Amino acid sequence: MRLTLWFLALATLFLATWMLWGGSWESRLTLDGGIAWLNEAGSWAWAAGIGLLAADLFLPIPGTVVMSALGFLYGTLVGGIVAAAGSMIAGIVGYGIGRCFGEPTARRLLGDPDFEKGRRLFGSGGGWLVAISRALPILPEVISCTAGLVRMPFRKFVLSLACGSLPMGFLFAAIGAAGRDAPGWSIAFSLAVPALLWALARKW
Repeated sequence: MRLTLWFLALATLFLATWMLWGGSWESRLTLDGGIAWLNEAGSWAWAAGIGLLAADLFLPIPGTVVMSALGFLYGTLVGGIVAAAGSMIAGIVGYGIGRCFGEPTARRLLGDPDFEKGRRLFGSGGGWLVAISRALPILPEVISCTAGLVRMPFRKFVLSLACGSLPMGFLFAAIGAAGRDAPGWSIAFSLAVPALLWALARKW
């Protein structure tokens, strides 16, 4: 029960942030606006892009727009690498925030039964959650923080995070490089490919 409340509390917090400030960020960071903003950083545009994607953990930044802008500026390959790096940094920071609570504090927060339930959940199916959540709103932050809180093995977390971040980064960088808005198939692609990659990575 406490684990469910933790999920709901985090989701409500991130959703409230979107409701309060999301509109202003989205109006400023359209594809054209994102390209212009990154261009202002000059040769450090790639670092500004990573910073924006990492800040998505705390601010309602439209990450897919930033990824597309990186693709427009650097092309699919380099833009995709930079976009995936920003997404992974955001996930690792979220994981680190969860770990900062310390296991005794996490157990008091969730209660021993729910802490163990969360540990089992992220120990067995957590990779799927982490990988697929990168393509969805709100959930990436919630999943990353919870994975850290319940001590999901870090190596497993990073591997599943890469399975979700890499296809997302390259997909939207390719869209930006082509100068187009995201087509409908990109949603299915960004959900299916992370699941496929994680299925293969689990065997490895």
